[in-house]
Amino acid sequence: MPVRKKVTTLALREKKTRREIITMLTAYDYPTALALDQSGVDAILVGDSLGMVVLGYENTLPVTMEEMLHHCRAVARGARHALLIGDMPFMSYQVSVEEAVRNAGRFLQQGGMDAVKLEGGRERLETVRAIVAAGIPVMGHLGLTPQSVHALGGFRPQGRNAAAARRLLEDALLLEEAGIFSLVLESVPARLAELISRRLAVPTIGIGAGPGCDGQVLVTHDLLGLFDRFTPRFVKKYADLHAEMQRAFHAFIAEVQSQTFPGPEHSVEMTEDEWQQFLKDTE
Repeated sequence: MPVRKKVTTLALREKKTRREIITMLTAYDYPTALALDQSGVDAILVGDSLGMVVLGYENTLPVTMEEMLHHCRAVARGARHALLIGDMPFMSYQVSVEEAVRNAGRFLQQGGMDAVKLEGGRERLETVRAIVAAGIPVMGHLGLTPQSVHALGGFRPQGRNAAAARRLLEDALLLEEAGIFSLVLESVPARLAELISRRLAVPTIGIGAGPGCDGQVLVTHDLLGLFDRFTPRFVKKYADLHAEMQRAFHAFIAEVQSQTFPGPEHSVEMTEDEWQQFLKDTE
């Protein structure tokens, strides 16, 4: 079996050149990162989606830098080969360029990440340029940008009319010029995502953006059926682990209540001689 090399930003670009599809999934803890890394996924995103699927927030807005770094460190301990990307949380890069660069650096220095991801188009160009100039690879994110959920009027598809589609294409080209190494396109029309993918030299990663992107990403909790609150339309469930967990929990409760668990095979015992000596010593 060939030794697997560490995936780099350059490796993703080379995959686009060779027309090889890129795979990316999210992770927020050590065991998931380990399993994903062993599966051969190209990139792991420690997404601010952890706010909803792990921490139970209503959206991604309450997620803090400290929470992101905590989960990044766990993922970095589990994954050795995949490209690791930390999602910059709300208000970690919007206040000032200087603060954005400092926080981006923390993802690499304290979180063990290889790159960062941030949302937005033309309004983020100065920030992207500064982070890239500091030697930190940046992944862009256009379309449905969850941190702007209130400004967008909810979790709804973007770029569905000609003017919005043109602006999205322009933003993608501007971000590429600013130095991003890759671009997430979320919940945009498939034809638009395919056109943008052809126009850009950097790879695109789609989520709810059709098959024409250079790669695909899903939230792992959605893919596994672990997040039971709602499932976006663009998600394909490859398992239903929430139901399987419920089955296991119910079985445990039933066996404990009926005293069929624990059984002899789950218990530790003393030898009969030692037990009798114990009883004698305690008389």
